Amino acid sequence: MEIVSRHPGYIDLHVHSTASDGSLSPLKIIELAKKIGLRAVAITDHDTIEGSAEALDRPQSPFLEILSGIEISADFSSGTMHILGYLMRLDDFSLTQTLKTLQEARATRNVKIVQKLQELGVNIRYDEVAAFSGGGQIGRPHIAQVLVHKGVAKSFDEAFRRFLKKGGPANVERYQLLPAEAIQAILQAGGVPVLAHPFTLNAKNETALDDILAGLKQAGLEGLEVYCPGHGPTNTALYERLARRHGLLMTGGSDFHGAAKPDVRLGSGRGNLRIPYRLVEDLKKSRE
Repeated sequence: MEIVSRHPGYIDLHVHSTASDGSLSPLKIIELAKKIGLRAVAITDHDTIEGSAEALDRPQSPFLEILSGIEISADFSSGTMHILGYLMRLDDFSLTQTLKTLQEARATRNVKIVQKLQELGVNIRYDEVAAFSGGGQIGRPHIAQVLVHKGVAKSFDEAFRRFLKKGGPANVERYQLLPAEAIQAILQAGGVPVLAHPFTLNAKNETALDDILAGLKQAGLEGLEVYCPGHGPTNTALYERLARRHGLLMTGGSDFHGAAKPDVRLGSGRGNLRIPYRLVEDLKKSRE
């Protein structure tokens, strides 16, 4: 997945920290990004800007550019839709209020999931889940970690497959923004809204995905995450084609979570991800 670039350095614009469901703190992520020689990084935690704010609230290195970022879950019945946001004003009142509502909904859901697991005979307590969160937002990945730790599931994936996936016996649906609402929340804070990992939409074919993107573009979508570990060469070519067709910016990232996804490395994904810095320049030019 090598992409030729006239600009030096590679980037990773999809990274999760302990502020949501990653295993490394924002500062540890920055240290790692510097160590491996990344030119730019964005911490894009789920429904929170705390990780991004922590990363930006320190002296900035001339060798590593840090972009504000977030990943907002949106309501989408046939699959999973996440909207990434970049270059937002982190002190925007409307955005912070929207995220507060989402975080409260997430917290309520977590309690209900633990209760469902207990009803299924699983020995699990909410305080155990909270301990795995490292002080950040609690989510299903932390519940999965407890299930693996206790031997209820052999792996993170098995925990989701058996209990926590959509339609699973312990899953609980939660309040989510409509796609247009998630896009507008990012736009109102001056950010660039980007559709994350489009393969999770479960679109049946190119025509179906084309229609989805047309609707999102009309709602204000400005970019498409073309490059990530979940995309093989065929899908990457498809997403490049669709991005050009709809006039969308292209972005990319590893979707790094640390220990939660040990096979995915910061900056390089599963080893062959190389995303050029020119994509960051394109993002910034869109806001000039």
